[in-house]
Amino acid sequence: MLFSANIGIDLGTSSVLVYVKGKGIVLREPSVVAIRKGEMISVEAVGQQAYEMVGRTPAQLETIFPLEGGVISDFVYCEKMLRYFLEKTVGRLWRSPVVAVCMPCKITEVERMAIIRTCTEAGARKVHLIEEPVAAAIGAGIDIKRPSGCMVVDIGGGTSDIAVISMGRSIVSDSVRIAGNNFDRDIIRYMKKKYNLLIGQKTAEQIKIEIGQADHEESKRTMLVGGRHITSGLPRQVTVSGDDIAEAVAASVSALGDAVRTVLEKTPPELVSDISEHGIMLTGGGSLLRGLDRVIAASTGIDTFVADDAISCVAIGTGRYVDELTGFSRKLFSRS
Repeated sequence: MLFSANIGIDLGTSSVLVYVKGKGIVLREPSVVAIRKGEMISVEAVGQQAYEMVGRTPAQLETIFPLEGGVISDFVYCEKMLRYFLEKTVGRLWRSPVVAVCMPCKITEVERMAIIRTCTEAGARKVHLIEEPVAAAIGAGIDIKRPSGCMVVDIGGGTSDIAVISMGRSIVSDSVRIAGNNFDRDIIRYMKKKYNLLIGQKTAEQIKIEIGQADHEESKRTMLVGGRHITSGLPRQVTVSGDDIAEAVAASVSALGDAVRTVLEKTPPELVSDISEHGIMLTGGGSLLRGLDRVIAASTGIDTFVADDAISCVAIGTGRYVDELTGFSRKLFSRS
């Protein structure tokens, strides 16, 4: 017997979250595919298993991130990754599901069609697209259909999407490629410049999670970091502080604050008044960088806060949207 399913997908540069109607979030895995090269290229691993291979693969294996900047950069392996995740979450006995997928605010029609095509090739019967900040607002419990403005900054792995939302749609929005992956690259460059230490992406991400901060107001966290010394080529360990990380990411954090302020400057005065009253909400994994809310608040002069379960907001909102496809106005939300 075949069953039907409604599925919401947060298709992110760094990770994929899948929401299934009636079950909630059932999958949260990195957006990575490991392939075995040779006469016939084959998929070796997907998701968490592939992520564990990053930086550790022999010559015949390669890890691929099929999304870049919030959009699909490798159609073939993105489709294989999505098909694997769909089969893992709903199984092969489910007939083609209706899928809602979040997308950055600013993507081209070609990129938009690539998302729809990829999901269709992976087995979706119908695909609806929803902007990430709108999904995040829904997931955070905001009633976006009211004639009152709210501002959401969704900071993912590849992009940060900034939107002022009122009556169910984005009034002013922007998408900038300053996000969690930029913070990782900033840390890698800083470690090389200050400590002459080469580290990989996974180590940089671990540093960011454990002691990362956007300003100098946090408690003094430190961490022992191992890598390869540039000159000797030998293993070396150094102690890194949270203040080091604040210095490393300062330029990216400042640019993100400027982007938020630019969106505010384009926003109608009445909506700015609403935002001043309710504050700016941060979502996405990148928003968990300690002190980032304080930096944006200082840049804009508006109270800023991180949403509860910030990492899951977009997936939850996308799932709630697909749950209520018959209830929500498709003119407001659907762009399929």
